[in-house]
Amino acid sequence: MDANYTVLARKYRSQDFQSLIGQDVLVKTLTTAINTGRIAHAYIFTGIRGTGKTSTARILAKALNCLSSDGPTATPCGVCENCRAITNGQHIDVMEIDAASHTGVDNMRDILDAAQYRPTNGRYKVYIIDEVHMLSLSAFNALLKTLEEPPAHVIFILATTDIRKVPVTILSRCQRFDLVRVPLDTLKKHFAWIATQEKITLSDAANDLLARAADGSVRDGLSLLDQAIAQTGGNVTEESVLDMLKRTDRGVVVDFMQTLLSGDVSAALAKSDEIYNNGADLSMLLLDMMEWTHWATRMHPSLHAGNIQNSPYTADQREKIIAINKTVSLNILSRIWQVLVASVPEMQAASNQKQCFDMLVVRCVHMAEIPSVSEILKKQQSVASAPLAQTKQPQPEKSKYIKITTSDELANALQSSKEILLYSYYSSNIEISEFSDGVIKYFDRTNDANFAHKLVVFLQDKTGQTWNLERIEQSPHVQTASEQKQQELESDPLISSAMNLFADAQIVGVKKQ
Repeated sequence: MDANYTVLARKYRSQDFQSLIGQDVLVKTLTTAINTGRIAHAYIFTGIRGTGKTSTARILAKALNCLSSDGPTATPCGVCENCRAITNGQHIDVMEIDAASHTGVDNMRDILDAAQYRPTNGRYKVYIIDEVHMLSLSAFNALLKTLEEPPAHVIFILATTDIRKVPVTILSRCQRFDLVRVPLDTLKKHFAWIATQEKITLSDAANDLLARAADGSVRDGLSLLDQAIAQTGGNVTEESVLDMLKRTDRGVVVDFMQTLLSGDVSAALAKSDEIYNNGADLSMLLLDMMEWTHWATRMHPSLHAGNIQNSPYTADQREKIIAINKTVSLNILSRIWQVLVASVPEMQAASNQKQCFDMLVVRCVHMAEIPSVSEILKKQQSVASAPLAQTKQPQPEKSKYIKITTSDELANALQSSKEILLYSYYSSNIEISEFSDGVIKYFDRTNDANFAHKLVVFLQDKTGQTWNLERIEQSPHVQTASEQKQQELESDPLISSAMNLFADAQIVGVKKQ
């Protein structure tokens, strides 16, 4: 191997704002600020690894100190003494500090003491503190005053991958820029251009795999491309990248998920054994299954969520996923996703990943078999519909009205309805002359003016018909209800014999037991 070989991530590091890919907003803001002379005294760049935080800091340092113009320029020449020294990390006024190895307050105090002196060769002293979140709390506190009001010739540029660990007091003193993940298409174009520069063959499918594996990080993608070139000797194909990443071809993943969702446990386990024996990394296969579930959910006809042309699958594979979705509900896909997500830490902690993955397959198959809650409810309703129809047949309403056709029935009705006063008056003072359907002729021994009205209301409520009560002036000389009852009791042989035992015995009342 050439002793002077430089890895792609370093060889093709961005050297000016024009070559900084995927960060258009950042580039526009910084170039405008430099051109208008609105240069802040402190910046903080945050984002995932490999998106250009340190590169941007170096470009900004070159823009501030480039000798090609009389002042800061948004287009540093890259060839002057200052630009070349900054590129090589040798400029005396541009200091890159690794916060991970300079965490203490003493280290920060040395830096701040040196910041008081004017720059030697450049216009500005630039302090680039990488992974600034690694500083101790004491070091942060020591930095506060100088960061808020630094000397006019000092610029601080902080970089971090974990902005949450940086104190708010530090953030409030800096202009913050969030570097975004580099888009997939931008990465692919960049990798294709580098392949042309390196005179190597990079297939479009392999380029797509590398760009997706980079997950928005330029450095990660170039490291993978470097590894793929070393593995293949310069002819990077889809198969070589799949083998390098230990990933399974997406067509195999689609077929595996189709088997999984069919509900056949033995077939699904046999398929997983085949994939495992072919050398696939089960952790990567789990991620591929999550990717498939995500895109299958977005492609589901009940959602219509987004442009499926952006999916990583070929046209044939997309057609197969659409066909699978016709037999799989969105509810099942959601439950499969939950199982897969929960299995990620299990796979990482498992001493035997194959055993863990087999159990995952069994769970997913049974998840696919379990009907949704709505299906269970529908089934229960259909099963219960027949007996419910019989039990819910409208029953003829039992009439609340009673028939009263005789004076005795009227007395019984008054007594059973607990109309005590009305019953007492009726049984003691009323002689019935005529009792026919809806008509009562009676003689009232005490002439109670309210009796007729009360009895009519009672009769109408109990029988549901209109009654006509006619009071006569002459007594028909008939017994009242109480007198009839008295006579019936006295004529009873048992009671008659009992009364004969006692002189002057009288029946004063009847009590039911």
